[in-house]
This record gives sequence, structure tokens and C-alpha cells, in this order.
Amino acid sequence: MQIDGGTALVSGANRGFGRAIAAELLARGARVYAGARRPESVDLPGAQPLALDITDPDSIAAAVAAAGDVTILVNNAGSPPAADLLTADLDVVRAEFETHVFGTLEMTRAFAPVIEANGGGAVLNVLSVLSWYSAPDKGAYGAAKAAAWSMTNALRISLAPRGVWMSALHVGYIDTDMAAEVSDPKLPAAEVARIAADGIENNLAEIVVDEVSRNVQAGLSGGVRALYPWFWASSEMS
Repeated sequence: MQIDGGTALVSGANRGFGRAIAAELLARGARVYAGARRPESVDLPGAQPLALDITDPDSIAAAVAAAGDVTILVNNAGSPPAADLLTADLDVVRAEFETHVFGTLEMTRAFAPVIEANGGGAVLNVLSVLSWYSAPDKGAYGAAKAAAWSMTNALRISLAPRGVWMSALHVGYIDTDMAAEVSDPKLPAAEVARIAADGIENNLAEIVVDEVSRNVQAGLSGGVRALYPWFWASSEMS
């Protein structure tokens, strides 16, 4: 997939990783629509602000009407991982799925025909290492990202014959506002954006950015005991 000369739409592009990937795509020669619920908050020179709420079908339809030249879609819009599956209000849990699963799906369904009509292109779903590994306090987020990963795999198979290639980005912590309270190592957003753009250009199905994500991905073949050895060790000792 050639980024130079293409047209990208990045959701959640007003800050954090969304702004970084929008900047990287601009630097590689793409025209970029920077989607945000508050388009006035977009401050990236060269990007065209676009009002977009991926949980609102009318907003998505308006974005399709305004951005009919898109060849690259970056489904980045998301919400912070904050809901425990057992204790959080169910509306909060549902909101995680509305954004990370159904919003991403609606964006893909809406823009896939646009990309196809423009000669083909790419869709990047920004997922997480939590697609493969869950923590109790981030249970809803992990479950939503796991569903989005499965959805991405299904959509890839359906879209490839139409000239639309789909990639999934997996990464641990990125140094953005969302991870401001995290003390673990964090990657610069610009570095992750560069790796993501390379993945788009090389038609990678899975863009696994960091060592944490690579280790967790490798652990999938070992089952839950390989992914959560600390849990089994504590259970067997009790």
C-alpha cells in the first residue's frame, strides 16, 4: 500500500496516538482528514479537521459524505481502560464495546466501499496487547479489544478480494495522556506511528510494536497457563 498520494482518515486524531499517526501519514505524502468529536481541537498543521463521533451513525454518514476520497482508514478512536467486568456499571462496559467494537465496525462498513471505489487501499485497526491479555481492572477494555481483534481477522478475509487490506496494531503503553499515570516503560507516540505506517505500506496483517506484545503473542500458543503463570502458581499454593 502506497501512502504517498493517498488520502487518510484518522479517527480520534486530535491528540495522543491519533495525532501522531496523522502527522506521520502527512509526512509520507498523504492528505489527512483528522476526525474528532470536537474538530476545533485539531491543531495539526496540514490536516483537515473533520467532525466525527464513531458511536453516532449520522456522524459517520456525514463523514463519508465529506471524505469521499479516502484510501486509508485508521480506526484509532477509543476510550481509556477503566471498567472492571464485575463491579463497573453495565452501561460503562457497554460503552467500551460501542466504541472499540461497534464503532470500529460501523466505520469500516461505511468506508470500505469508499476505499474500494477509489481503487483500493487499507484499514488499520488500533488494538492493544490487551487484545490477548486481560487484567481485572481493565476487563471490559480487554474484552472489547479481543472482540475487535477477532472482528479484524474476519473483516480482513472479507475485504481483501475487494482491494481493501486490513491490519491490526498491537502495542503496550504509548506515552500519551491516556497512559499518563502509568509508571511502566512507554513508547513515544511518534515511534509507534512510524512503525504503524511502515506496516501499512508493507501490507502487514499484524503490526506488533513492542517486546511486551511480542511476548504475549508468543504465549498464546501455550494457553492460559502460559499467559497467566502467576495466577496458577498462586492457586496451586493456596
